[in-house]
Amino acid sequence: MTLLRSWLAALPGYLWGGWGAIASLLLLVALWEFLAGLYGPLVLPTPLETADTLRQFAASGGPLWPTLAISARRALAGLALAVGLGSVAGVAAGVSMTASMMARPWVTVLLGTPPIAWLVLAMLWFGTGDGTPVFTVFIASFPVVFAGGMQGARTLEQRWRDLSQVFALPWHMRVTDIYLPHVISYLFPAWIVALGSSWRVVVMAELLASSDGVGAALASSRAQLDMPATLAWIGAVVLLLLALEYLLLEPVKREIERWREAGARREGLA
Repeated sequence: MTLLRSWLAALPGYLWGGWGAIASLLLLVALWEFLAGLYGPLVLPTPLETADTLRQFAASGGPLWPTLAISARRALAGLALAVGLGSVAGVAAGVSMTASMMARPWVTVLLGTPPIAWLVLAMLWFGTGDGTPVFTVFIASFPVVFAGGMQGARTLEQRWRDLSQVFALPWHMRVTDIYLPHVISYLFPAWIVALGSSWRVVVMAELLASSDGVGAALASSRAQLDMPATLAWIGAVVLLLLALEYLLLEPVKREIERWREAGARREGLA
């Protein structure tokens, strides 16, 4: 509850400080309007036309919310598997130099393999159900999270471990004041990257291997040469990601940074 109250108290100031991001988005919309006037509606509809199409999708009985819910379920399922397994396995590998050296080639292979290649394999293994997009999201996000966890564990300075042992700190204080703040400072950016990647990958997987979800809606609008609908679906995903990042993840990130700084101050006093 204390964390929630501090987050709510800091939210107005955070939103007021986001004028730079708002100005950047307005500049993007102005550029979009200019290009739409230059090339015409068959190539690029105006922002107002796209917004009107999105409003129709979001109206009562429209396809927006059920379609987003399907894609969100698949993206979050794959992301949850990647975050859970990748974080634990990465931290465990980072504790041991031997495990880190053995895991590095595997991470390189997974990061270097294009998601489209995993998608083709997933289509052969899982067919056209939920398994294909969930697996593709998981395999694309896992190495990013794993690398973040491994780097966080590897960079924990030995002197802080030694200090905790010299002063005989209880195990829960070692975890909350030393280990977690440091490791999460590496894991949290990896989770954010994995979140953005999960939506890109799930839309691609649905586009090629599913009959529902945002990807399938994009495939349908592409087949009908419906540019406003295509841009409306893209805009829906982008707006959702922006809302998640700026309204939820960024305030949580600031709280984590304060937590880590408080832990560092306590370590310095020790």
